[in-house]
Amino acid sequence: MELDDLNFYKKWFSDYCKSFYSPDIKDQKNIYLKEQHSFKVCRNIVEIVRGLSINDNRMVLAETIALFHDIGRFPQYAKYKTFRDSISVNHGLLGAQTLQKEDVLKNLPEKEQELIIQAVKFHNAFSIPRKQKDDSLLFLKLIRDADKLDIWRVFIEYYESPEVEKASAVNLELPDMPGYSEDVLSCLYKKQIVPLSKIKTLNDFKLLQLSWIYDLNFKPSLNLLSERDYIDRITSKLPQTEEIRKASLSLKEFVCQQLKGGCGL
Repeated sequence: MELDDLNFYKKWFSDYCKSFYSPDIKDQKNIYLKEQHSFKVCRNIVEIVRGLSINDNRMVLAETIALFHDIGRFPQYAKYKTFRDSISVNHGLLGAQTLQKEDVLKNLPEKEQELIIQAVKFHNAFSIPRKQKDDSLLFLKLIRDADKLDIWRVFIEYYESPEVEKASAVNLELPDMPGYSEDVLSCLYKKQIVPLSKIKTLNDFKLLQLSWIYDLNFKPSLNLLSERDYIDRITSKLPQTEEIRKASLSLKEFVCQQLKGGCGL
């Protein structure tokens, strides 16, 4: 891939997003949220790649994957008026199908087309599917890290914003209760990703988001997490209990250990 290809895709993607624009204020806010998310994930993936020994061609390919990773969100919202996969459709799979239907990648070599489509298809999987080829594995890890970094931003801004400014589709319709589930917190102590099936309240979901830290793959990703103070910003929106304080310290210690030598390339 060349930079000219990426520039073409950015223009195509912007036009594609505009085709979903709506005069309805709520719908437009939700569409715009995903459009901006896509471009911020592009910036994240470039920052991650710059911190790794990866050539320019792969950086362009990685940014293209970031650009298209959530393309399934637009037809998903148009049909279902939600971004919740559990009550609509798997947006990763729909994104891969959308790229194939639109045939936007047709001028790329077949191998690059396949890498992009596979990364889009599985970027939102609970865990990376087994038996991935080396290139597929690299790009899947890159997009999953870059995506998480901006999802944290989206939700932190949602938690911190006045009600009138919040994008409705970010609301997961979970009960906003003062407590949290002990088995969810237990996953954090065990350094496990919290499964969505355990989530009962909004605080549980915040703990789930913190558990994503254990799924980050690269040191540059962990550096960005630390620089943006995401652990403290999320835990500040949780009950200020001794259990939460210990979980926060445990997460920070994990990040420090990984940055000292345990993580990624």
